[in-house]
Amino acid sequence: MFPAAATFACPQPPVSEGPVEIVPGVHWIGAFDPNLRSFDTLMKTANGTSYNAYVVRGSAGVAVIDTVDETCSDAFFARLEAVARYDEISVLVLNHLESDHSGALAELLRRAPQAHVHVSPRGLQILRTLLKDAFGLYRISPVTTGHSVSLGDRSLHFLTTPNVHWPDTQCTWLDQDRIIFTCDLFGSHYCDERLFDDLVGDFRFSFEHYFDRIMRPFRSSVAAALDLIEPLAPAVIAPSHGPILRANPGDYLRHYRRLSSPRFGFGAGTDKTLAILYISAHGATAELAQAIRDGAAEEPGVRVSLFDLDRGELHPFVDLIEEVDGIALGTPTINGDAVRAVWELLAKLVDIETKGKLGAAFGSYGWSGEAVRQVEARLQGLKMRLPEPGLRVKLEPTAADLAEARAFGRRLAAHLTGRAPPREIDLADLAAR
Repeated sequence: MFPAAATFACPQPPVSEGPVEIVPGVHWIGAFDPNLRSFDTLMKTANGTSYNAYVVRGSAGVAVIDTVDETCSDAFFARLEAVARYDEISVLVLNHLESDHSGALAELLRRAPQAHVHVSPRGLQILRTLLKDAFGLYRISPVTTGHSVSLGDRSLHFLTTPNVHWPDTQCTWLDQDRIIFTCDLFGSHYCDERLFDDLVGDFRFSFEHYFDRIMRPFRSSVAAALDLIEPLAPAVIAPSHGPILRANPGDYLRHYRRLSSPRFGFGAGTDKTLAILYISAHGATAELAQAIRDGAAEEPGVRVSLFDLDRGELHPFVDLIEEVDGIALGTPTINGDAVRAVWELLAKLVDIETKGKLGAAFGSYGWSGEAVRQVEARLQGLKMRLPEPGLRVKLEPTAADLAEARAFGRRLAAHLTGRAPPREIDLADLAAR
């Protein structure tokens, strides 16, 4: 949701700035918001954004695809009224129900109550919440891949594309004109009234920045969506934010495939990869890290790397963690807590896909030793799997402690290769320790 304090009233268009024709019978009826400077608190928007909504006219009806943020609803309705009457609207498609897409929904349904609403099954749950008691007043149908709706000489086909970036997201394909309405996919927070990618300014930074902040945590879901979209060979990609992509749309598809694919290979082949990252106050946690590395390196088929977080910038470690199969994170306990850089790194991991990665924590402590448990809880919150309880050592590690650290490393590596029996710890285990 947009924080109220971070938004301005959406500028209203002059009468001359009406709907924009994409192809005959298909129009953009969205709104421009050049003053927006923060989206969902997730990212800064240096020159604002656009909220893209569309109208498709067929011989047997009119479809509206998505709406706009509520602050821009006057601009949306003005453009809609320029290309269609409300009593002509037979179909309303909601590809996604976040407020920047659904802000004008309630008023549109009040003006066109006969419209048949089409949403994904997950969107149905959100729509019920948005409409409250009015939900039962309208015709609403959940749709999935394979479903379609006819407008006479045009038809809309639905593609289920969840988790890009919300569970309810879907795409809509206009077969006759080969236009794919991709919702947030292929979007960018870039406001330029010339609208089309071959007319606007240089938006490459905004396009990639949008992917990094909005889509990157869901790369596998993006790849699955591309599997559905690429065979269609669209002539136009019409996202919900930023320029409409009509010049060489295949280039955008290929670029998105690259962005959603692993960024680093390094010739690892079929080897599993384990990154051991640590900060050490007086050298004890560093000794544990080195012993864990030595133990893990004994497991065939595992490539192990060791990094001192105190000696480098944090952002490259995010890229590294995105690509490896598992991490072991080491921190001392200082003032009853993990050190700040460890928390900063963990906070950055929300920008990448971490679900299912192996995670582990270790560290030395002097008195209470809470840091390892705290890190484990956060790794679980990131949906990593933790097959081994964290390793905690009081003060300087003894020879026995270092032997256990090597064994800890061997066990982690064995879990990566599948040679260890499966085991998962949970929060109850952490609380008991």
